[in-house]
Amino acid sequence: MIPACSRAFTGGAALGAADWLHLAAAPAFAFMAVLAARSGGDMLCGAASPLGGMVPMYLLMSAFHLPPWLRLIARLL
Repeated sequence: MIPACSRAFTGGAALGAADWLHLAAAPAFAFMAVLAARSGGDMLCGAASPLGGMVPMYLLMSAFHLPPWLRLIARLL
């Protein structure tokens, strides 16, 4: 039996409430990256290197959470 959270990405039933959580992470992290960049502060993580700080961390987390979006787009095309 396929779990409910996987059915939407394997051509099963329509997206349920739990399935939308897969799609919420990437935009949430992207929004937090924008907020961190606009506030201009890396209060906890000093930007000692180009890869240090909160903005690159949020962008990486957003990129790591893109596969559910890519699966959804591929399924719709």
